[in-house]
Amino acid sequence: MRIIEAPSPNFGPRRAPVDMLVLHYTGMTDMESALARLRDAQAAVSAHYLIDEDGTLYALVPEESRAWHAGLSWWRGEGDVNSRSVGIELVNPGHEFGYRPFPEAQIAVLIDLARAVLVRHAIPPRNVVGHADVAPARRQDPGELFPWARLAEAGVGLFPAAEGSAALAEDDGLAALAAYGYDVTDPAAAVTAFQRHFRPRAVTGSFDAETLGRLARLTALAG
Repeated sequence: MRIIEAPSPNFGPRRAPVDMLVLHYTGMTDMESALARLRDAQAAVSAHYLIDEDGTLYALVPEESRAWHAGLSWWRGEGDVNSRSVGIELVNPGHEFGYRPFPEAQIAVLIDLARAVLVRHAIPPRNVVGHADVAPARRQDPGELFPWARLAEAGVGLFPAAEGSAALAEDDGLAALAAYGYDVTDPAAAVTAFQRHFRPRAVTGSFDAETLGRLARLTALAG
């Protein structure tokens, strides 16, 4: 895996051990703009890695340092996700500029990189998340076109079976989301984020039988 060093000045010391991997899309019109922003001291944003659509991989911030990618975020009872995580940005224009599927070359490099990160850090599968998972009221990325199921098949993260006998009552849905890790302060945003990740074919922001079933099976997978 060839890595191009493109250091960003936007980082600081970690305040906690790494136990998360957070995936993003850049949400900008092109790779050059995204790379420039992630290296702009005035922008005060960064990530550890950036992967272009052709699979080119850029290293921006050393993994031992705290990159500034998650912003105001929360997962499994803890804030300061930046201190706990490795952040990977994927070049994609996002929902604002023409959201599109992630190319094969990009995903193949992501899987190789993510596996290497998981070897280096004690990251449980349930802590492989998207930006929307840790900031559901603010973010949509990497969105419903991201191939989470494929990553899980490759050993990166979790993804529930599409069908099964496990189910939850609707009244138990928010409690199950919170137990898995989501901030449910805004219930519709939390359900939307869950659906973008785990039931992407229909993102409604409301519980239904399929969403509740997948949530039940995901909770069982997480243990």
